[in-house]
Amino acid sequence: MDSFYMDLYCLNINSETSWNISDDYDWTPSSSYEYSGFISYVVTCIIICIGLPLTLTAIFAVYFLVQKDHVAPIFVMNLLISDLMQLCCMIVLVVRPIRTLVTSITSIIIYYSGLMASVCFMVSIGLERYLVIAHPLWYRFRRSIKISVVVCVVIWILPVVCLFTSLAVSIAFGLNTTPAAFFLLPLPLLIFFLIGTLRALSASISVPADEKRRIVGMLVLVLLIYTLLFLPYIIWFLSDGIKCDITFTHLSSLLLQLSPLADLVLYVLMRKGTIDKLLASVCCCRMDSNDSSSSAV
Repeated sequence: MDSFYMDLYCLNINSETSWNISDDYDWTPSSSYEYSGFISYVVTCIIICIGLPLTLTAIFAVYFLVQKDHVAPIFVMNLLISDLMQLCCMIVLVVRPIRTLVTSITSIIIYYSGLMASVCFMVSIGLERYLVIAHPLWYRFRRSIKISVVVCVVIWILPVVCLFTSLAVSIAFGLNTTPAAFFLLPLPLLIFFLIGTLRALSASISVPADEKRRIVGMLVLVLLIYTLLFLPYIIWFLSDGIKCDITFTHLSSLLLQLSPLADLVLYVLMRKGTIDKLLASVCCCRMDSNDSSSSAV
């Protein structure tokens, strides 16, 4: 599978070749090829050091929010758990003493399962927020913890089925379009959720104004995260010619690894009052700038 080959390269399963690391390695890049690999290694370590403690803290914080009639935090908590899986796999792939062929391949499979699950949970969050605005009555009477749990179980099973299906199709027919379709499908869905929410925003009178701002902010952020972090990988996956570009290959891989950090921002926006505080700070800055301009005149 091409996507697995990408991670074998970018996450350096065969690190002796891609980074030229040996026991007496002096950590001085001797070419642009080695320089890109070294930058990828450093950035991955930074992502792990920042993302791991923050993700664990966010998981415990969201856990206490999961109560009756709190459906959205369940999806967010599972999203954070999928991010934790990705971060743990990154540790295995960059720490030399525990990196073997078996652990590396296993980590890549788990990493991709967590990555694909995180995409599904992002879509679930977008759908849930869309229903709050566009179909508030249906959402109010049909939502339940049981439905959310069933959706989460299906989402965790789906990546495993997709990976093995892609592997079987690739071996049998030489085709590898399943992962590309999987990562490409959420993009139009997220765009539809955002446009549908904006259209139904004015007609929705049962949702408070601060909740509307928070929902729109979350949908915009989810779409922005997916576009900036996942779209380069989709382009890399679908284009055979660009796979020869070492810089773009490393860049698309690093952007995927930034997904856990971006999801932490989504968690912050899930908290009530965050959007209002941001808008208030922006308004204060504008007022200060206007006052300074008036005094100058």
